[in-house]
Amino acid sequence: MMLQLTHIRLLVSNFKECFLFYRDVLGFAIDWGDENSWYAELHTGDNIKLALFRKELMAEAVPSAYQPSAIECHNKVALIFAVDNVDEFYEYLKENNAIIVTQPQDRPAWGLRTAHFRDPDGNLIEIFSNLGS
Repeated sequence: MMLQLTHIRLLVSNFKECFLFYRDVLGFAIDWGDENSWYAELHTGDNIKLALFRKELMAEAVPSAYQPSAIECHNKVALIFAVDNVDEFYEYLKENNAIIVTQPQDRPAWGLRTAHFRDPDGNLIEIFSNLGS
């Protein structure tokens, strides 16, 4: 038996804002859905789709005994995207009112330059480029 990862699905509370953010600010092409649907698939340039799904619809499919508590906690997931130039993309994000978490910084132990921000639903996103590239 073989498993193949095909989608990363973000369960979001504010579907329309998240859809517009990923389409208009981050520039992902849409493979399925629109800002008024309850589900969308975004083309990430590889074989894995990034999908958005209204959180309450997923909750209907999963019994409440298996849902996490509503208390605030540390991030449980982060989306990581390679970019050509972290500083330029960071400035672009600021100009488009993204929720900035960290400014660009070199992380020599990782061999990367990174910056972090959040989508409209609070999901953590990292952009990076290799140091020396």
